[in-house]
Amino acid sequence: MAVYSISDLSRREILKMSAVVAGSAVAFSTKLASAAALAFTPPQILGPFYPLKELAQNSDLTRVAGRSGHAAGQVLNVMGRVLNLEGEPVRNAKIEVWQANSYGRYTHPSDTNPAPLDPNFEGSAILTTDSEGRYRFKTIKPAAYPVGLNFIRPAHIHFQVSGRQDRLVTQMYFENDPYNDKDPFLNSAGGLKKLLITKLLDPTSEFERDSKMVIFDIVLFKG
Repeated sequence: MAVYSISDLSRREILKMSAVVAGSAVAFSTKLASAAALAFTPPQILGPFYPLKELAQNSDLTRVAGRSGHAAGQVLNVMGRVLNLEGEPVRNAKIEVWQANSYGRYTHPSDTNPAPLDPNFEGSAILTTDSEGRYRFKTIKPAAYPVGLNFIRPAHIHFQVSGRQDRLVTQMYFENDPYNDKDPFLNSAGGLKKLLITKLLDPTSEFERDSKMVIFDIVLFKG
């Protein structure tokens, strides 16, 4: 499988990509018509802030190695499964995750948002699914952030999932975010955008009492 690479994009250039994303979503929707089992997770743009550093295997983004502090923000325990359209688990899939911090800024040199950086937030990681296609990581809820003068992106977490045969770039959003309805990238998924929107759930006893759980299953074509 070829290595995925991108060139840095400005926030303005993100807007230009929305029409392309919309077209690709229509193509995927056509393929879904013949899928009997599950709905394919809609694709989203990679974005301009894909991490430049090599990602480390890490299931806790709320702490940075060598630091005693804890990332600011609402703690989330994100979990789910990677499946194919037949409902079969995709074992040993590689999941790359990256996101803005609780102030709405990425740890990336191209992010010119004046919001503060969080020295205790890792911001990105790489995960591997287990034999049942499961994954889990701990992070904080990212903040929305401005893109230009009249456009604010809703809070979201980026995912790039690489299975044995398929690769998917997508984004996970949050229910009741006031910026969801006007976001061109989320809305490019059309009637399937609900598959990208998650709920904040109360934690089970194994998690911190003041944290939240988020369940986000990802469906590839063949896996």
